[in-house]
Amino acid sequence: MPDDMPQILVIGIGNILMLDEGVGVRIAQELQRNYTFPDHVRVMDAGTMGLGMIHLFRGVRFLLVADAVDGTTHPPGTVVRFDPEGFSSSQVLHSLHDIRFADVLNAARLIDVTPEAECIGVQVENMSPAELTIGLSDVVEAAVPRAVAAVLYVLAEQGVLPEPLPGEDADPAFQACVAEEQADIARRQAEAD
Repeated sequence: MPDDMPQILVIGIGNILMLDEGVGVRIAQELQRNYTFPDHVRVMDAGTMGLGMIHLFRGVRFLLVADAVDGTTHPPGTVVRFDPEGFSSSQVLHSLHDIRFADVLNAARLIDVTPEAECIGVQVENMSPAELTIGLSDVVEAAVPRAVAAVLYVLAEQGVLPEPLPGEDADPAFQACVAEEQADIARRQAEAD
């Protein structure tokens, strides 16, 4: 595998012009803005690439997707963790031409690209604004730190411990909120085990 290909890939998918549908992209942006990752990990905004994502999976051992979900029966702003098959039933399709992420993985298998995959989703409140709208509803915006914490939790299970970025581009208040959410997720997981 070439040195520039990641072994672990985190992608945020979504359409930032459709309100809450852009939450996956926002999660990827906050990860990039606030954390540094080892060389074998890449975080990227995949937008609404659909099948165009397959080439990104070559050489990837573990793939983590962040995206908007709907129909989970949870209240808007709830962060959920799915395997790709479970994710498909709640995934938001980004256009009439889009396909479900599980179908993208199935297509990748046809060319012998088979990363292990998991998904972090945020239950949307509004993904059908009357006009194109960049931004998130208040309840989904408030869920972004927890979603970032969930991504970091899954990465820690893979042995990846990103470091908070110092400096003026990072947001220390956001990082502190994420750290609180990480502690809550760890506490809840310990109680469940």
